[in-house]
Amino acid sequence: MPEFRMIDTNGIKVRAAIEGSGPLVVMVHGFPESWYSWRHQMKPIADAGFTACAIDVRGYGGSDKPQAVEAYAMKEMTADVAGVIDALSPGKPAVLMGHDWGAPIVWHTAVLHPSKVRAVAGLSVPYFDRPPAPLNQIFKAMYTDQGKFFYMAYFQNEGVAEAEFEADVRGSLRRLYFASSANSDGRWGNLHKPADEQMLKGLDDPKQFPAWLSDADIDYFVGEFEKSGFRGPINRYRNFERDWAMMGGVEDRRIHQPSLFVAGAQDMVLKMFGDGDIAAMTDRMKEMMPKLQGVHLIQNCGHWTQQETPAETTRILLDWLKAL
Repeated sequence: MPEFRMIDTNGIKVRAAIEGSGPLVVMVHGFPESWYSWRHQMKPIADAGFTACAIDVRGYGGSDKPQAVEAYAMKEMTADVAGVIDALSPGKPAVLMGHDWGAPIVWHTAVLHPSKVRAVAGLSVPYFDRPPAPLNQIFKAMYTDQGKFFYMAYFQNEGVAEAEFEADVRGSLRRLYFASSANSDGRWGNLHKPADEQMLKGLDDPKQFPAWLSDADIDYFVGEFEKSGFRGPINRYRNFERDWAMMGGVEDRRIHQPSLFVAGAQDMVLKMFGDGDIAAMTDRMKEMMPKLQGVHLIQNCGHWTQQETPAETTRILLDWLKAL
């Protein structure tokens, strides 16, 4: 295990796993994960001459867990990251890497706190300009109003998803992880069921989990969520209106730092709001990221990029880091 530090930032304490010394690289996880989702990348990044820092996002693991929904707005999430950079690399910008929800967090940190970010890499979730309406209104029109289930819509009502997931943390995590992996071909994003169904209905719990996630790995994640619960993590999904309004007041929403995008070829996120046309997606990203240095699709990989294909993901990230 790496060294753990509690960092005061933005009025809360964030737990950071730290390894190595040198220029700072901050890694930000997504849902439903923890710093541990970056376990395969930490030592290689440290060995390459960097300080590898993987945080527990607020609401997760060892970090503070405010109760209020608005405490998980993007403004707060990015300020947390900026404070971690200040604490570990005072006066010097850091490289940021984020996966799943961590990708929007690091993308927006680069926009809202540009002086603190040297370069930024996002895994799974690309960066586009502010949409014409808040995302919750978009998925309501695309899914809920058509009577179709969509997990982000299911997450909107406080306490509903929390109760379902916390009733069996191990079973819930196993189903969620498996459903978004290449092993199930993105079943999470391909649930054809009524809008009012529960999230876990129709998701498989395999007798033998794929080799990329061991029993010990699952044990670690289960222990973290049994202590933290799911309210903080799911609150992130309840801030679409707030985030949309906030970004409307930002004059320049482009990312001017060197940037990188990496995703699994079977990641359901790539087709969630479109047809998965990578060329078109790349063009859209270039409009907002003039220094986009690469778009990498990893074959035989689903949503959990840095866990499902750790060697390839780490190689891409290290090659980019060394070239900065």
